[in-house]
Amino acid sequence: MANSFSNSGQIGVVYNFSELINTDFKEKMNALCWYRNLDGDFSEIVTRLSLKENITEVYPEDLIELKLSEKGDKAREVILNDLKLLTDFGAFPSLNLLKCYERDAEFDFISTDVYSFHVDRSPIETDTFLCTYHGAASDIISNDQAQQKILIPEILTKLKDLHTGSSEEFENFLKENYFDLHYQPHTNVKPVNLGVGHLWRLAVDHPKQQVLPCIHRAPVENEGEYRLLLIC
Repeated sequence: MANSFSNSGQIGVVYNFSELINTDFKEKMNALCWYRNLDGDFSEIVTRLSLKENITEVYPEDLIELKLSEKGDKAREVILNDLKLLTDFGAFPSLNLLKCYERDAEFDFISTDVYSFHVDRSPIETDTFLCTYHGAASDIISNDQAQQKILIPEILTKLKDLHTGSSEEFENFLKENYFDLHYQPHTNVKPVNLGVGHLWRLAVDHPKQQVLPCIHRAPVENEGEYRLLLIC
């Protein structure tokens, strides 16, 4: 099965769930893709669901209650199976119908919302799993294509001006406000789009991680289109 992802060394491609969870990250590889061409009409599921807020969590029972066509039913089976695989693995997957995420407009010199390139951090050994079934998909870039925003001199200066505590507390200030998780891509970097239907596993910053965490961002949503996203 051919895949459309360039081989920069960052992305490993697998073709079943067992390979997805059992393949180790190594060297520059901090993103794994279970590459899939899914059957089913996922847009039908989106049109049958009700958006209660900008982000509405969808539960298995919500999917089961939907009256769907044969193609819609195939899409539902895929989603329910993905939820079961991840749950049986010990993860806590969430299926979200999404209009948009909240924007961070507090500071004009640094953004800490999910539309900004960032890494995930966890105190325990874990990874981020995600799959976009419908709508715009997330992007990733390799770690050598970006700079941590807190290392950019003009941003660092403004953060120091913002900080009211002692210099010894400054590092904790950066972590508590998630400033240290966000990255600025270098000029002319072309992100890799994760596409629709593929189940991804991204490396997270945690004490036992052997590779650099994967830098990623949420996409700007397509006008008038909701996203259907599995994430954990």
